[in-house]
This record gives sequence, structure tokens and C-alpha cells, in this order.
Amino acid sequence: MPTNEQIDKVMALFQAAGHHPVSPPILQPADIFLDLTGEDIRRRLYLTTGANGVDLCLRPDFTIPVCRAHLEAADMSIPTAYSYHGPVFRQRSDGLGEIPQIGAESFGRDDRNAADADMLALSVKALDEFGTPASDIRIGDEGLFVAVLGGLDLPVVWQRRLRDLFGETAKLDDALERLSGTVSSTSALDDKRLGFLAALEGADPEAAQSMVEGLLSIAGISTVAGRSASEIAERFLEQAALTSGTSDTKAAADVLKAYLALNTSADKAVDVLSGFARTHKLDLTDALVVFKDRLDAIKARGLDLSAITFSAGFGRRLDYYTGFIFEIYGAGGREAGQLVGGGRYDRLLNLLGAEAEILAIGFSIWLDRISGAREASQ
Repeated sequence: MPTNEQIDKVMALFQAAGHHPVSPPILQPADIFLDLTGEDIRRRLYLTTGANGVDLCLRPDFTIPVCRAHLEAADMSIPTAYSYHGPVFRQRSDGLGEIPQIGAESFGRDDRNAADADMLALSVKALDEFGTPASDIRIGDEGLFVAVLGGLDLPVVWQRRLRDLFGETAKLDDALERLSGTVSSTSALDDKRLGFLAALEGADPEAAQSMVEGLLSIAGISTVAGRSASEIAERFLEQAALTSGTSDTKAAADVLKAYLALNTSADKAVDVLSGFARTHKLDLTDALVVFKDRLDAIKARGLDLSAITFSAGFGRRLDYYTGFIFEIYGAGGREAGQLVGGGRYDRLLNLLGAEAEILAIGFSIWLDRISGAREASQ
């Protein structure tokens, strides 16, 4: 673990960069995390119930609590920036569930690429203060993935589905196999379900929706999990569109697989991506302009682009992340776990109740991994 003196120096570094310290409550409403990060996180939360019956949890991260603190503050002016230090709580199979973190968040800067570069550079400086230089920096960009999707003339339902899965490698791979037309059923029930959905595929949308609503009505079903019969029918039609691939969708799947496999140093990434776009006749001009401008900003902060890896398939599984993301590892390698995780989450404050879009980016440092990284570097 870093010393208190080192932690104080890093907090001072953050404050000098304009990030004033905040300490959001440890107890947080559990439903917010379940709604925004999915039910999968439930098994990792430390849950309790308040006197009023509301489900509460020990904060599993700082990003959402800092956003909530900003929205509840008397002064919500932007741009503004925050820093923090304290524990987060996640149940895990190895080690204690109390994890010390330190980090910084930036809200409301409309110079996105400059803000991205500043936050990456600030996290690298923080690691230097801890005596654990960044040995491996990996960056990704959801905006490029979305641009590739947009150029493939896929049905909207497929574009939405694949974008939602970006960052969840196994699930995205499975979806691409389905897009390719290689659907595997695991049971007779699956076969019957797929047969029903296949029958809906290609049918007149209004007639198909009426048919599904009629079947639900006969079964006496009006709502399921809060969804109306009409919403359930619409979901069935979406699933029908996802049941099988065609020659066109197989070609799109092949392009996406080729894109997700791209992995290169950041100084070569623009050339690699431009070559990919030419090969597959995609117009990625706008996305590449943004990407190159960000790389130029990162280089201007003194970071060596040849020592940074761009991975096209690197994404976050959380829906509110948008655009640029990064992670940093120490001398112990990726097996030892990331020292820093960060990225842009422009949708999050809106989802938490902000009336207007608030651009945001931040990062957290896992202090429990610092000592191991320092020892590995020595």
C-alpha cells in the first residue's frame, strides 16, 4: 500500500490540476447501481436495507456517487472537477472486499479530446508519484466501433444489440456468430422458440405485432416485469430479427470480427484504421479525425504514442461509457490487474437526472495493487 505521504502528494497533484476533493457517502441506493450496471453486479454488492425498507449498498465504485454528489450540490456549475480517496466495497473470491481507491473526475469540459488527454496524463503522473511507472497503457474508442457499425447497413436492431454488447467480449463474439448465421440450439425448447421467432421474421410488422399481442391476451397476460403486451410484442419482433443471419449479415460479421481483432501501437493506429476502412470500403473519416486529434493531444502531454496500445475490441461493459477509455498496468503485467481504469461517460449524469448533457471523464487507481507493481518494477 502507498504511504499516507504519497497519497497526500497525489491528492495535492489532483488539486493543483483543479480537482477539488469530495467524499460521497459510503451508503448508496442499491437500485441505482442495479439499474445502471445490470443485475450481474448484485452478487458483488454488500447489500442492506434501510429503516424505510429501501435497499442500500456499500458503494462499489466512486464514479456514480461522485456524479450524484455533484447533482445534489448547491453549486452545480460546470466545468468542474473532483478528486477522491477512500474505500469501495465489492465481494470478490480473493482478498478483502474493501478496496482502497484514489481518483479524479472531470465534468462539463466541451474540449473532449483535450480533456481525455489531460486525464490520461494526470493518471500517469499519479503513478509516478507512487513510484509505479506505467509499463502498459491500453486505449480504446467506442466511437470508432459505432462508426464501423454505421457503415455496414445492418438493421437497426442489430446495430443496437452489438453496440450494447461492446466491451463484453464473450457475448459480443456469440452475437457475431449469430449474425454470421451459425445459430446453435441447446435444447428442444430453444428449437421451438427459434422456430416461432423465425416465423415472425419477415412478416408484416403490424400483423406480427397484433398476432403476438393476441396470443398474450389469450394467455391472460397483460404485463410482464412492467412491460405492456405491446412492448413484449415489440421485443419478440426484435428477437425475430436477431434469430438468423443472411449473406449480407455474414459479410458484416466478418468485417466486425476483422475490426475487433485490430491491435497496434497508438502511433500507427491511424494508418492501420485508414487501411482497414479502405479495404472494407467504409467511410470512417469523421471518427478518425476525432481519434487523431485525441492522439495528438496525448502526444502533446508528453506521452510516447509508440508505448501505448490501441485495441479496437477494448470497451467497457457499462452502457453509460462513451468514446475514449483507457487502462494502465504496472511491471507485473496484466495478470496482476489494472492499476488505473478510466474513460468517458457522457451519458451517466443524464441517466442520474441531469436535465442537460454533461460531458464527463474520470479514472480510478487501485491502491491495493500499487505495492505489487512497485515490487515487480524493482
